[in-house]
Amino acid sequence: MEERERQCNREERADVESPTGQSVTAGEPGTESTWTNGECVASVSTSTWFTPTFDFSHCRTLLETKGFLIPAEDFESPLGLALDHPSVRRYLLFNSNIFNVIMAPVLYLVLWCAVYSTIHMYLDGSTEGFWVLCVCVSLVSVILTIAINLIFHYSNKEINMNTDVRLVGVNEHMARHKLLLGVADWVQKCRANMQLFCMYWDMSPCLISLTEALDNMGFVRDQVQNRLKKRMSHLVLVTEVTTLAPEAGEQDEELPEEERPLLEGREPSASTSQREDSKLTKNFSLMPDTTLTNKAIARQLLMTYSALYVRLLVSNKLPAPPQRSTRAGKNHSTSCLCLCEYVELKVLR
Repeated sequence: MEERERQCNREERADVESPTGQSVTAGEPGTESTWTNGECVASVSTSTWFTPTFDFSHCRTLLETKGFLIPAEDFESPLGLALDHPSVRRYLLFNSNIFNVIMAPVLYLVLWCAVYSTIHMYLDGSTEGFWVLCVCVSLVSVILTIAINLIFHYSNKEINMNTDVRLVGVNEHMARHKLLLGVADWVQKCRANMQLFCMYWDMSPCLISLTEALDNMGFVRDQVQNRLKKRMSHLVLVTEVTTLAPEAGEQDEELPEEERPLLEGREPSASTSQREDSKLTKNFSLMPDTTLTNKAIARQLLMTYSALYVRLLVSNKLPAPPQRSTRAGKNHSTSCLCLCEYVELKVLR
C-alpha cells in the first residue's frame, strides 16, 4: 500500500509522449500511452480525518499535469454527486479504519463491563476468586473484541454500497478517458490515510476477454443467470428521483444498450420547488439483465466492480489468481489479477 502511495506521489510528468516523440493527451481515444493498466496516475487525500472531503479540482489538476485532459462535467460533477453528500461524508468518517481503531478500546471496556456484570449476578458475593473472575472476563472481552474487528476487516473486502457502488457512475465517465477511480482507507503510523486513487485502465481488452468468457458459457445460460442472481441480487441502490425524469429516460433508450448509464446521476433542470414536490425513491438493481447481449453484460459487470477492484488493488487485498495455463494471455495489467479475471472469479465461478 505504501508502494502505491509512493508511486502516485512520484515526480509529475508534464505530458505523455507517443512512440513518435509527439506529445499527446493520455486519455484521448486513438492515441498510444506509456501508462500501463493498474498504474496509479494520481491520488488525493482527505483534508482532515474528521472531515473526509476530497479536493476534486486539485485532483483534476494533477491529472492534467499527467496528460489527462478531463472536462469538469465528467469529473468534478459526478464525483460531487457520489462522494460529497453529507450522509456519505458521515459514512466515510464512521466507517474509516482510524475510527475503528479508536472504537476498539471503547468496545473492549463496554464488553468487559457487560460480561463482568452479567457473571457477577450469579456469584455468591465472595471475593476469593475475584482476580480469577477478572482474568476470565478480560480474556472473553479480548476474544469478542478481536472477533468483531475481524468481521469489520474482512467485510471491507466486499463491495461497499456507499462508496464503491456510488463510484460506478463516475467510472462510466472516466472509462472514456482510460481511468478508474476508487477510495481506499488505511492506518499508517497511527494516522488515518483516506485517499481517492485514479488508476490508468484501458477497458477494451478486459471487455473483449469477459465477453468471450460469457460467449463460452452461452450453452449454460440458465446457470449464468442463477450465478448472477446469487452473487448480485443484493446489490440494490436506493436513490431519490423526480417525476420529471422520463424525458431523460427516453433519451437514454435511444442509446445502444452497452452505452447506457447504470446509475442515473444527472440532476433535473426543473425548479427547486417542483423537484421537492415530485421526489420519489427508486431502486436500481446492479444485476445485469440476462436478455442483453454478452457485451452489454460484460460492460455492466466491469463497471459495477471497478471501484472495488481499485480499492483492493491499492490495498494489496486482491485474491490469489486462479491457477490455469491460459492465465498469462488474459491478464491485461501489471497486478496479480486483472479486472476481468477478478469479475470472472467473483461472479461467474
